[in-house]
Amino acid sequence: MSAGTDRGFERDRDEFARGARAIVVLPDRGDASRDADARLAETAGLAAAIGVVVVDRVVLKVREPRAAMLIGSGQAEQIATLVRMEEAGLVVFDAALSPIQQRNLETALGAKVIDRTGLILEIFGERAASAEGRLQVELAHLDYQAGRLVRSWTHLERQRGGFGFLGGPGETQIEADRRLIRDRMARLRRELDQVIRTRSLHRDRRQRAPWPIIALVGYTNAGKSTLFNRLTGADVMTEDLLFATLDPTLRQISLAGIEKAILSDTVGFVSDLPTQLVAAFKATLEEVVSADLLIHIRDVAHPDSEAQRADVETVLAEIGVADITPRFEVWNKLDLLDADRHAELIVEAARRTDVVAISALDGEGVNILIDTVAAKLTAQHRRYRFVLDAGDGAGAAWLHAHGEVLGTAVEGDEALYDVRLSAADHDRFNRRDA
Repeated sequence: MSAGTDRGFERDRDEFARGARAIVVLPDRGDASRDADARLAETAGLAAAIGVVVVDRVVLKVREPRAAMLIGSGQAEQIATLVRMEEAGLVVFDAALSPIQQRNLETALGAKVIDRTGLILEIFGERAASAEGRLQVELAHLDYQAGRLVRSWTHLERQRGGFGFLGGPGETQIEADRRLIRDRMARLRRELDQVIRTRSLHRDRRQRAPWPIIALVGYTNAGKSTLFNRLTGADVMTEDLLFATLDPTLRQISLAGIEKAILSDTVGFVSDLPTQLVAAFKATLEEVVSADLLIHIRDVAHPDSEAQRADVETVLAEIGVADITPRFEVWNKLDLLDADRHAELIVEAARRTDVVAISALDGEGVNILIDTVAAKLTAQHRRYRFVLDAGDGAGAAWLHAHGEVLGTAVEGDEALYDVRLSAADHDRFNRRDA
């Protein structure tokens, strides 16, 4: 590895150091579903989540994106002037930038430039606490950087022991880096495959219990972890901070009519979630995919609450959550609403069967939420009697794995099973030999 490459990496890390001065730029193309000020505030919050000091925020009207820099040359001069005035070392674009656009902007502005994807990846890289989370983030980051051919990624092998001799005669540095990234990504995928297998084993054990899985999903900072703590008595990190929770947390809870259930707190979603992260975090989000019930937590005090709802539903579809998975919405943060809006939402929620209005912070409506969860879980199950051949071990194992076996009896060559399970599983069982 060359000394120049190593110094380049250290310089990049310094530019993301806490306290770095940054300007946030929103290229506004007139998206009617989004409030520009709220979007700008969200991006500034994302930057603040990694300790960057936002010294200015700018909205630029962009009718047609420019291939060279996304924005026009006059707009670039405006930002360059701000960079000099504010002594900013970083410009954050709330947009997806191509490698060429990023490079041209850095030249024009005289500062480091990152786009929304790069910013989110930086946050995940700093926050991931578990070994699994770090693997997922590194895989996503490498996938993102591979298209930008950042030479500094050769530092990974030095930190991890390296391959020894990294290139054959005549191999350029950029070719070596490209190969290094590919090899590292292949190893990460193998390690994550093992994680998926381990999770699958754990999930199979829970299903044999069987305990239903309840997954909390929602936009980042919607209040999922606050609600999770209130329902379970746990102490998951809760801050007014975007992406406060990255690694999934599972806790056991008791509900009326259900001996045990597993509640899962998951990473918050965000608009324009990088495709690299959606792919990399599928192992983590398997708890959501396999859930028996989804609770979609919404921040109803946020001006973009409806757009955030659409973003969450989009990500759920991307990770493979079936439309038939039972779900309902929780309208959270009633405590932040004025009296009139508060009363309006309470009345509306009371008229609907797919919504519960609460304040996870002060506990308002949480008892209604608990009763709703129990009712929805038990409504999905009925008691059935199955008559199997006494030697049908596979059938018996299936019933134990997918339902709650209430009683068994043997009469001659037949085994009788009284089982509580969902109508869908009842039909699946009856079709198993079809």
